[in-house]
Amino acid sequence: MRIRATAAVAVVSGALALTAVAIPAAQATGASGASGAFPAHGGWASVHRFAVGTSAAGPEARSAAKPAVKEATSAATSAAASAATAAAEPYPLAVTFSQLKVDNGKPAVVVGTTNTVHVPFSFTLTATNVDVRAADFYAGVDLYRGSANTPSNDLFGDNPPKCSVTSSTSSANSVVTVESCKGTVDIYPGQDLTLKDPGTGWHSVAWAVALNGQDGDNPDPSKIGQAALTGQHAPAIQRYATLTASAKPKPVKKGGTVTVTGKLSRANWDTHKYAGYTGQPVKLQFRKKNSSTYTTLKTVKTDSHGNLKTTYKATADGYWRFSFAGTSTTPAVSAAGSHVGLK
Repeated sequence: MRIRATAAVAVVSGALALTAVAIPAAQATGASGASGAFPAHGGWASVHRFAVGTSAAGPEARSAAKPAVKEATSAATSAAASAATAAAEPYPLAVTFSQLKVDNGKPAVVVGTTNTVHVPFSFTLTATNVDVRAADFYAGVDLYRGSANTPSNDLFGDNPPKCSVTSSTSSANSVVTVESCKGTVDIYPGQDLTLKDPGTGWHSVAWAVALNGQDGDNPDPSKIGQAALTGQHAPAIQRYATLTASAKPKPVKKGGTVTVTGKLSRANWDTHKYAGYTGQPVKLQFRKKNSSTYTTLKTVKTDSHGNLKTTYKATADGYWRFSFAGTSTTPAVSAAGSHVGLK
């Protein structure tokens, strides 16, 4: 997880406590907050602990042993002592969300071992009597796994979304501002994901927090507003897969035997390397030299190392490949065709 150590507020069992958590850069829709202001939170997990008082484990917990976090712990602990007696909760912020879309509605995001994946999102924010351009007004979208109350992982963006006001309506008692927002959730596989994370158990949340000038050393939660739309659709997060195929001999006599070998591998987010995907059904396919269509010949399974090996009778000049249909944790992938001509 991309971290910056600081103290973040959490409401725990009705009492205010300051806890050291790992957070990234500010996610404000307005300008950067002033020095000494309440620190910008790092995604939904941190906001959620503040707003509703959970202490869920997640990426921050996995990063807790890092030196930067350790340095912040003593300061946070001392601050907690003076704040622990306060009993207050954030007020419901008059902000609603609509038209939330993640990755343009695609069913899955595929992540490898090294490259950062930028997942686009967009939403509409409607605020009533809320200054959305304030320096300490924050909004964004996160992806979380598990329940909203106890998320086991949280993915967020490096930068705040770009929001533009599409309308502003004033009346005697209210000012209603509508913003259109776009941004990205930035996934760093080496820091954000483990092998507990692939699959369909992800949700999205749109959130907003108005800190209203509260001091991070001694905040009054009752003066801080929070709003969130949890449990929204999110794409599955899958482990990037590779598949190879090599057909020999080259060339082969018509009616002779072609041996096709290959390997199905996928990203391991714990070791940050690729490893064989074992026991998976993979199709052997063939297309004639002047055709664009592959035909399935048989199905074989990967061995304990993800390797594939099978034979078939050659009847025409063409291309041989393996094709994998995919699983909930791993996307479909087809190998490049390996050409074998006839003698």
